[in-house]
Amino acid sequence: MQAQQTSTVISVDTAHPGAAIAPTMFGIFFEDINFAADGGLYPERIKNRSFEFDQPLAGWKVILPITPKFELGPNKGEVVVRTENPLNASNPHYVRMRAFEPGFGMSNSGFRGIGVESGAEYRFSAYVRSGGPKSVRATITDSKGQEIGSGALSGFDGQWKHYESVIRANATETHAQFNLYLDEPGSVDVDMVSLFPADTWGRRPNGLRKDLVQLLADMHPGFIRFPGGCIVEGRRLATRYQWKKTVGDLETRQTIVNRWNDEFDHRPAPDYFQSYGLGFYEYFQLAEDVGAAPLPILNCGMACQFNTGELAQIDDTKEYIQDALDLIEFANSPATSPWGKVRAQMGHPAPFHLTMIGVGNEQWGKPYVERYKLFAAAIKARYPEIKLVVPAGPAARGEQFEYLWSNWRELKADIVDEHYYMNPQWFLANAGRYDHYDRSGPKVFAGEYAAQTAGVARSDNHNNWEAAITEAAFMTGLERNADVVRMASYAPLFAHVDAWQWTPDAIWFDNLRSYGTPNYYVQALFASNVGTRIVPVTPQVLDGLYTSASLDERTHEMIVTAVNVSANLRSVEINLSGANLAGTAKVITLASSDLKAENSFDQPKNVAPRYSTLEVKSAKIPVQLEPYSVTVYRLPVR
Repeated sequence: MQAQQTSTVISVDTAHPGAAIAPTMFGIFFEDINFAADGGLYPERIKNRSFEFDQPLAGWKVILPITPKFELGPNKGEVVVRTENPLNASNPHYVRMRAFEPGFGMSNSGFRGIGVESGAEYRFSAYVRSGGPKSVRATITDSKGQEIGSGALSGFDGQWKHYESVIRANATETHAQFNLYLDEPGSVDVDMVSLFPADTWGRRPNGLRKDLVQLLADMHPGFIRFPGGCIVEGRRLATRYQWKKTVGDLETRQTIVNRWNDEFDHRPAPDYFQSYGLGFYEYFQLAEDVGAAPLPILNCGMACQFNTGELAQIDDTKEYIQDALDLIEFANSPATSPWGKVRAQMGHPAPFHLTMIGVGNEQWGKPYVERYKLFAAAIKARYPEIKLVVPAGPAARGEQFEYLWSNWRELKADIVDEHYYMNPQWFLANAGRYDHYDRSGPKVFAGEYAAQTAGVARSDNHNNWEAAITEAAFMTGLERNADVVRMASYAPLFAHVDAWQWTPDAIWFDNLRSYGTPNYYVQALFASNVGTRIVPVTPQVLDGLYTSASLDERTHEMIVTAVNVSANLRSVEINLSGANLAGTAKVITLASSDLKAENSFDQPKNVAPRYSTLEVKSAKIPVQLEPYSVTVYRLPVR
């Protein structure tokens, strides 16, 4: 490491603050990929709890009673999938457990195992209809088969009813197993079998996993986009995401296959389905909890164009448009309206204050533009205040990209969603991408981006510091052009270490633990340190130095961000000529001398922010930028 011989001056033009920065500037893109919902953010421990997978007993195995050695005997019991007189028509399958001897039952393996913590309580529940047995017993066993918790349901009256008890775990286990037993001969029908942590975010009965929500809250995101990208489209329209099927009572939310179930040969996941326990109501609630604006994305009558590309006929798009109108009513209308009443009955009488909605995900071509026009006409006629987000296609340039942009300029679209999964050098080279965009045209949403260290959709991509620091350099350009770029989000967000399909990802987790990657900390650093107004800064890019500046009118601070992608210690003078500065500045540094450095469960903060202070005595502030570093200075101004 060598110190740079001559000092670089970062000049901040404090006398001429520019355009306002949208409060949505840096946010979160959530997609149910990598088991991000079921098995992740949605903390249900039982996989296939309603027996609605393509293989209705997927995740379940029969448990035989313990018998004396060498005794074979007759069949001990049976498990039969049935649909006669179901709990409801939306999820018609249920299981009839019939025991010929006490101790017969079935077990569930969870999502690559079941995570429980010592001393924690878990709500064991099910819908039960009994033809004889007076109780159903459940146990949790560790990876060695030792019981570490138990509970029972009882009081059955022969009708479908919901029963619940509490199991307290007496040991911590990441790969536990759940077991369901009949201790007397006879049969019971069971459905919606659940093992759910009591200690969720907000202590909600159908709440979210606390550590994962905390990581999101710590980012201070400006928005949350949900329920994802390609998952919105589905491989076919029949398996598209339909928001109306994700609200209301849990047992009526219709389970469907996940679009990422078998997308990649290198990571097939035939057991990847969507229970919709995490539905649109929960997404809106999550956004509210972390102080983020909600951005729902809806299907526009087009299945994923990377798969079937199935199209709804133009006349049939009325159904899709009505879904969009009804969603706005669900989010914003009084509890006296039909869909506002649904929201209120779920526990949220007040509106969710929806201001924007995405029409389609990553579509391209003339058929999409035709369908967008119909959506825009209907939505703007009834809700002119709602901003519409439209795609620029799946690529960052090219014929389809230019075709769509020409249409969006002509149609005066609100916000255009651009995606780029590129190598780290691309992000350095494109820090000035938006410097010359039309200031009077549609605004930009940098909706999906991440540096790919090995290649797009490669399984050997890494969340290392090289990828993260180049994303930081690119993000200085997003912030400097906040008059054009109104939103930006890294993607994907979550990945289960034992059940992922795509890399890289911002946050990794197993059944109990989680950690943020260097890329996550870059996102959090920018989202937590963005001002309310752009301030001109020079140089913007110079010899491996990337800068941006903003004024935070809420805290009376000038925020200067400097990204040093060189291997040298840089001597820098931050010059805020014309500003009245004095006092203590806050300094946040994210750095590593090793570009290949990554975080892990064992070293979750290997690359993480460091906090310090700096006494400011004049408008010329000498500082040292570490090699391979991102540094944010929050300077008090009057």
